[in-house]
Amino acid sequence: MCGIAGILNFDEKTPYKQQLKEMTDVMIHRGPNQSGFWVEGKIGLGFRRLSIIDIQEGNQPLSNENESIWIIFNGEIYNYNELRRLLEAKGHRFKTKSDTEVIVHLYEEYGQKCLDYLRGMFSFALWDRNRQLLFAARDHFGIKPFYYYQDKDKFVFASEIKSILAIGDIKASLHYQSLLDYLSFQYVPQPDTMFEHIHKLPPAHQLTIQYGKVEIKRYWQPMFNPLDKPITYFENEIRHKLLDSVKYHMHSEVPLGCFLSSGIDSTAIAAYMSQLEPTKTFSVGFDGPQNETFIAANTAQELGTQHFYNIITEEKYFDALPNVIWHLDEPVADPSAVALYQVAKLAKDHVKVVLSGEGADELFGGYRIYQEPAALRYISWLPDSIKRALNKQIRSLPFNFYGKNYLLRGTRSLEERFIGNANLLTESMKEYFLHKIPEHIDYSLSTHPITKPIYNQTSHLDDVTRMQLIDMNLWLPGDILAKADKCSMAHSLELRVPFLDKEVFDIASQIPAAYRISNGTTKHVLRRALSGVIPDSVINRPKLGFPVPLRQWLKTERTSVMLEQIQASGIDNIVNMRAIEEIVMKHKHGQGDYARIIWLFYNLALWHKMYVIDLPKSQHLHAAQ
Repeated sequence: MCGIAGILNFDEKTPYKQQLKEMTDVMIHRGPNQSGFWVEGKIGLGFRRLSIIDIQEGNQPLSNENESIWIIFNGEIYNYNELRRLLEAKGHRFKTKSDTEVIVHLYEEYGQKCLDYLRGMFSFALWDRNRQLLFAARDHFGIKPFYYYQDKDKFVFASEIKSILAIGDIKASLHYQSLLDYLSFQYVPQPDTMFEHIHKLPPAHQLTIQYGKVEIKRYWQPMFNPLDKPITYFENEIRHKLLDSVKYHMHSEVPLGCFLSSGIDSTAIAAYMSQLEPTKTFSVGFDGPQNETFIAANTAQELGTQHFYNIITEEKYFDALPNVIWHLDEPVADPSAVALYQVAKLAKDHVKVVLSGEGADELFGGYRIYQEPAALRYISWLPDSIKRALNKQIRSLPFNFYGKNYLLRGTRSLEERFIGNANLLTESMKEYFLHKIPEHIDYSLSTHPITKPIYNQTSHLDDVTRMQLIDMNLWLPGDILAKADKCSMAHSLELRVPFLDKEVFDIASQIPAAYRISNGTTKHVLRRALSGVIPDSVINRPKLGFPVPLRQWLKTERTSVMLEQIQASGIDNIVNMRAIEEIVMKHKHGQGDYARIIWLFYNLALWHKMYVIDLPKSQHLHAAQ
């Protein structure tokens, strides 16, 4: 796992090596072992290395034999040994044992179609000297990041936004449309970021630049195509594919372990790992009734792993938050990010690579919200015209009653009511909390352009599957994988996700919706497949994640400090401070649960102070930790 950075000047000027050094220095946490640079003509490539495979010879930037192709690569290609044998049979000769060099020779042999052969997580940039072409790509699910900035003079890219800002002449300014999206999704969906003019390359997309022309296109499309087969077929295939994926993900020349929570996803990965070799597992929890460390410890004992855990106190949690904000680059209002940061900190003292269970919920139907279509079936059959009229009438009522929210959701279409797991503020609530937004920003359009293309492509599928694809395309890369990458790499720890493997997705995509959600049970077929693989006590345990006790913490005097930080963050020109103060006081005095909304604005405030207010005042970037 590494950090990549590069500059391509459209005006033919040679990039300064010092600029590349500054870009890579600011993300030294991604690659503390080595650095490397290559500059020629209008292109410059920079690299920070975390040595995992081919520790002795896998340095980058790396070239082919005649140095006509140069690459910087972040990630792991799990089928690189098979690809190497294929390429050697075609006459290619290798100078290293690294998976990076496989991509170079694949490109020589197949051009941009090389992406079709890769099984793994990756973001890379490749310079084709003969064609004067930059070719970059991001993996199928968006496990590894790729950010870029473009103006009339240059194209700049990196694994982290702070590396792009390190150049100095790129301003860290707020993107207002992204702010609205953040208030809806709790993260900024691709391809935008919270920074004006800085973008994300979406998952499963490639980018080419030749003679100043930038082209971005999708090279792979996740889609569900259910097959009419007995459930036992899928149980057997899941067991086979997942075990195979874990084997591939365990290839390493350094010690590796596994995150272990109380749920079935990480337990499945840990169980398969422990079948193959002695395994170390790691978990964190919080004081109180939702502390899941004792559950994870019991599971580890049943699996026979060597287990390590920590309890996160309120003080530890908030002390770590500035570092988390710094490493995330842009606000992600998911309280579990700090817990992930802390469990990665625990693991880094024992291993350099961890496997984790991210992605299972999106592939196999694990979120409780996926049960909603079945729950709404009692009114979803009504004609659309009647549902619209009923919805309008219910919204006009000035009082609440039992079942009102059910009727409101049931009388709206799926496209109107579901934008993903993290839907938080409605359009009217955003107008209440914000002011002085530029006139060209339309509140009513803030989410629909993002979700509509996905819904348009999935109109032939059932509601549960469409919801999964919304989350797979938005929530998964925007929240789950963003925080997994940043919070693990903050500690120079490589995180791998065996569920997010092309072969595992192939079988998941064939499972009928009735096998994914059945009789109110999420991940139904996955639970059946894992029976006998993981302890029975885990099979039907409800999903907890990292249950951060924010609700309780925000009823203490800490909220006064948080409010002061929000007020001093510089967002008072765009946020209605009276509205923020009102919900803080109401929550503190038990007049409602506003914890997630407070957390949404608190993260925005800390990010704004750190990146928009303080960062431009500094001549050089520095790590927060």
